[in-house]
Amino acid sequence: MTSQTTIDTTGPGDRASQSPSDQPPASGLRGHPWLTLLTVAVGVMMVALDGTIVAIANPAIQADLKASFADVQWITNGYFLALAVALITAGKLGDRFGHRQTFLIGVVGFAAASGAIGLSSSIGAVVVFRVCQGLFGALLMPAALGLLRATFPAEKLNMAIGIWGMVIGASTAGGPILGGVLVEHVNWQSVFFINVPVGVLALVLGVLILLDHRAENAPRSFDILGIALLSAAMFCLVWALIKAPTWGWGDGLTWTFIAVSLVGFALFAVWETKVKEPLIPLALFRSVALSAGVVLMVLMAIAFMGGLFFVTFYLQNVHGMSPIDAGLHLLPLTGMMIVGSPLAGAMITKLGPRVPLAGGMASVAIAMFGMSTLETDTGSAVMSLWFALLGLGLAPVMVGATEVIVGNAPMELSGVAGGLQQAAMQIGGSLGTAVLGAVMASKVDGDLAANWKDAGLPALPPAQLDQASEAVQVGVAPVAKGTPEAIVAKITDVAHDTFISGMSLASLVAAGVAVVAVFVALLTKRGENAEAGAGVGHI
Repeated sequence: MTSQTTIDTTGPGDRASQSPSDQPPASGLRGHPWLTLLTVAVGVMMVALDGTIVAIANPAIQADLKASFADVQWITNGYFLALAVALITAGKLGDRFGHRQTFLIGVVGFAAASGAIGLSSSIGAVVVFRVCQGLFGALLMPAALGLLRATFPAEKLNMAIGIWGMVIGASTAGGPILGGVLVEHVNWQSVFFINVPVGVLALVLGVLILLDHRAENAPRSFDILGIALLSAAMFCLVWALIKAPTWGWGDGLTWTFIAVSLVGFALFAVWETKVKEPLIPLALFRSVALSAGVVLMVLMAIAFMGGLFFVTFYLQNVHGMSPIDAGLHLLPLTGMMIVGSPLAGAMITKLGPRVPLAGGMASVAIAMFGMSTLETDTGSAVMSLWFALLGLGLAPVMVGATEVIVGNAPMELSGVAGGLQQAAMQIGGSLGTAVLGAVMASKVDGDLAANWKDAGLPALPPAQLDQASEAVQVGVAPVAKGTPEAIVAKITDVAHDTFISGMSLASLVAAGVAVVAVFVALLTKRGENAEAGAGVGHI
């Protein structure tokens, strides 16, 4: 095992280097590992929650601010785009200036941007402040992982990451439930205002508890050109994935942005071999385990976020559930992630990551296959079984892949490694939604006309068929006002059956991605540098 010397930057003028094992136990609250975990969990909860909670508020925002559908899409896209593009650079900032400072700035900025959204009276202002949310969220997410890495000793790190992953998973899955309650009983602004007191709590805890640890050989300069090249490449890739459903996968504009992103990544890779202190030392990827962890995170997010995207439409538009009811039906998934993440951390500590990761992705594959069998009249018990199995599979992957990525990186690059982990998840989520969305759209476009005709419904002209197809892709029956009830029933049956066929195919593709991830998981191993961050404090 290699170890890095750390410097305690928060002591009263004492900046003498000490190895983690030689440092004295922290006194009082400051530097306490479990209180550090509590603090960073409160911060990352805001970021994870805002990824999904806003989806429930979008219709109310659209109606109140008289926004177009494209404008409302930017409420979500602007957030994820800023988050994905800035994560790795933000991780580098944490490595350079300290993760404690970066985390606190991220918390304050995120809470302030949230309050500004609640006070906004135009859709343009909402989108601008959502981008600010994404940028500040990018600051605090990798910083949180860097703080955990520096504070917890190796034998406790997996448990800490397990709880950290549990918070992210529970917040992501619980967003629609909380959003539904707030929008239904308060207003859409409350979805954002709720972050203000949470941010204040995270700030107070951070000031009192967080102890900054920096590696002695932390970076001292900035790779400005590297940041520009990577940001441009990430922007073009994520932008193409976001716009592909609108432009079409066969459109030249989609592939132009993808091609530009690939050129950008290639130029970035070349530049990183020439600069003295690169943004991402490419030697990181000589670690097969770390590279496998990044790929695994992408594949997991494709299967999970891409597959879950259609489940919300299935519950609300096919089964006719309210947003709150739909969120409650996802509780088995949330519950299993909450229960499974700490258990997965303990298992990974004992067995290493390889078996739990492979087993977790196998469970995800089985769950996605099971979801491909859902019908319009499938009962809650069967749905709950597949949702629970999905949560059970995701728990060890969220924990293990994070440990593999962060633990196989040197201590002085823990922020960059945390940024890699989060960026992989964001890109995987965008890729999953785009690719599985294309699968769904293709299946619906191919089946709708024939299903419409087989039901004895009058043929639609091409323009109306395209409009009907767009509605069916989200499980909505394209029924015009004044349509007789008997015809409404036929159209609804056709729409739901066609949607189910598309969702089934998309779920099968997600299951296939999860199977590939099983084999990638076999390339992982315990972090070679995990002990470098063995922190101080009483456990």
